[in-house]
Amino acid sequence: MPTHGIGRWKYLLPKQAPKKKKDKIQMKQMFAATDTAYGTLNVNVSGYDMTVVEHYSQYIHNVCNRLGINVAESYALPTKTTEVMLMQEQGTKTYVDAVLKTHERVVQLSSLNTAMCPVFMDLLLKNQPEGVQLSVKEHTEGDFQARFKARPELEGLMAQISY
Repeated sequence: MPTHGIGRWKYLLPKQAPKKKKDKIQMKQMFAATDTAYGTLNVNVSGYDMTVVEHYSQYIHNVCNRLGINVAESYALPTKTTEVMLMQEQGTKTYVDAVLKTHERVVQLSSLNTAMCPVFMDLLLKNQPEGVQLSVKEHTEGDFQARFKARPELEGLMAQISY
């Protein structure tokens, strides 16, 4: 048919090499603090209610976009589970009373302006919902490693292979 080639444009693009399997995630470049700007900062939001934590982290991200603050990354940390054990009145037996799940989100900021920081922090604290903890700290290598779940069985197998 004469109309079969109309609208096709993929052949115009240069040929690309096939994609390789994913490499390990590399840590992004950390910005050092200067006189007029902070370095790479992590804004940690944590709480027991996942929807409130998620919406508040979205709010922080939107505020950063409105104020012109660079957001390097926004990610979730693995959920932490805590079991609350209750002991019987008479006896030594304990049983699980409740299971608490702590959800944590991180918004990573790069080179936050020192003049903008008080306004930004005041805005976040005034709009912080109930039951949500907020903390701001400098980004470290340990924070990057905390993003990933530990897999001891896989590490054991890798150690056996290397022998």
